[in-house]
Amino acid sequence: MSKIQRALISVSDKSGIIEFAQGLAGLGVEILSTGGTAKALNDAGLSVKDVSEYTGFPEMLGGRLKTLHPKIHGGLLWRRDNPRDREDVKAHNIDSIDMVVVNLYPFEQTVSKPDVKLEEAIENIDIGGPTMLRAASKNFRDVIVITDPDDYSKILEELKSGNGEAGYDTRYYLARKVFAHTAKYDTLISNYLNKQAEPDNPFQPTLNMSFSRISSLRYGENPHMKAALYREPLYNGLSIVDAKILQGKEMSFNNYLDSSAAVDLAKEFKGQPTAVIVKHNNPCGVAVDGSISKAYKNAFETDPISAFGGVISLSEKVDEATAKEILSLFVEIIIAPGFDPEALKMLSGKPNIRLLELDITKDVTGFEMRKIQGGLLVQERDAAMIEDLKSLKVATKRQPDDDEYAAMAFAWRICKHMKSNAIIYSTKDRTLGIGCGQTSRVDSARLAAMKAGNFNISLKGSAVASDAFFPNRDGIDVVAEAGATAVIQPGGSIKDADTIAAADEHDMTMVFTGMRHFRH
Repeated sequence: MSKIQRALISVSDKSGIIEFAQGLAGLGVEILSTGGTAKALNDAGLSVKDVSEYTGFPEMLGGRLKTLHPKIHGGLLWRRDNPRDREDVKAHNIDSIDMVVVNLYPFEQTVSKPDVKLEEAIENIDIGGPTMLRAASKNFRDVIVITDPDDYSKILEELKSGNGEAGYDTRYYLARKVFAHTAKYDTLISNYLNKQAEPDNPFQPTLNMSFSRISSLRYGENPHMKAALYREPLYNGLSIVDAKILQGKEMSFNNYLDSSAAVDLAKEFKGQPTAVIVKHNNPCGVAVDGSISKAYKNAFETDPISAFGGVISLSEKVDEATAKEILSLFVEIIIAPGFDPEALKMLSGKPNIRLLELDITKDVTGFEMRKIQGGLLVQERDAAMIEDLKSLKVATKRQPDDDEYAAMAFAWRICKHMKSNAIIYSTKDRTLGIGCGQTSRVDSARLAAMKAGNFNISLKGSAVASDAFFPNRDGIDVVAEAGATAVIQPGGSIKDADTIAAADEHDMTMVFTGMRHFRH
């Protein structure tokens, strides 16, 4: 490791580069540059040598060829402690380049634009930049490489205090950062080109992923497990990662899981004041109403015990009345599009409650992924929606009335967000009893009815949704005994005739969707 004498600077993102270059010049560092960067530095009064002048070879091919030259890459790659490398560069009059400051053509920003053409995207694939970054990073013991403007000030400070030198740990950190950056860059290009080649195939031949770590978390699902939070590149949908945290303790692994589940379910009821309470990734209460406070109250009353320590997602601003209702309970998180000043003041009295501000009107995009031993399962999100239940097959003798159709529609939207086997008793605007995550459907039906009974909630006249078919009539018998009069389920069991007969015996109405929402 030696003193920095020559730096090559070529950046697309010019934020902070003038001040950084001025700092280098103050340390006596010679600056090489290209194109727009050279002009910006010259205009700022800095002495800059153009790369073409340095190599003796002109920029050509419309700017595609600038830095791909032995005098550049030899200056970056030669090992200062290697006698044979020293002989090679001496024989070919190659001078050392001790620092590279490069950030790449804005490919990500380019392909994020609507209606971008392939030709424009191609021209924003950087060639010389990644090549220099990789060369400098490979030789990090002798060359400092910087690609992130956020690193300028601390590197300059270290150079000033170190008489123009930077330590091994700094150089190694910067090199690692560069290889992660170029890997992400190539991933974005590969994914974009694959999508252009097969626009109708959501599953490309190679799944390239490059998520950026936002933070390490206190622990994972359990305290003995380590965990971290990453951001997905090019994601522009509903993102719990980007929610604005207004107050509260640091978010945990489980907090993020439950928050994501809560806002995803709340989105099912667009245009209505909606309250969702989630516990351990399952809803324990959902309601819609004319006011957000009433919606919350009804959602809470479904299962007050499970709601303790839960995550609340609200589709409307939290007002004073809603904050007052919530404060009677210990909750982990409240997620809403906003908080009225009076509500914020009240909630600030419980500083450990995490308040997240998030606009839930954006769509949730992308895929669902599950890691298994030695592989990865990838599937489309379950975004299926049945807009008109009256278009579905009524399997029973009795037809549903309007209230039953509305109640079934409400419950059906919820069941796809629950772990199977899922059973929901509901009215047209609130859940009454929820059972899920059991190994048999009849157990879920009993559990949901038992929970409702525990809180003195009548299930008389309720609708029931089942995420997958009833395999036997026993489930129908249980929900009928509990008081339900309408059932919505996928159908498709070899014993459908038995369940239909059971429903007819109980004078129930039953609709088959032909679609299941099974969720492991």
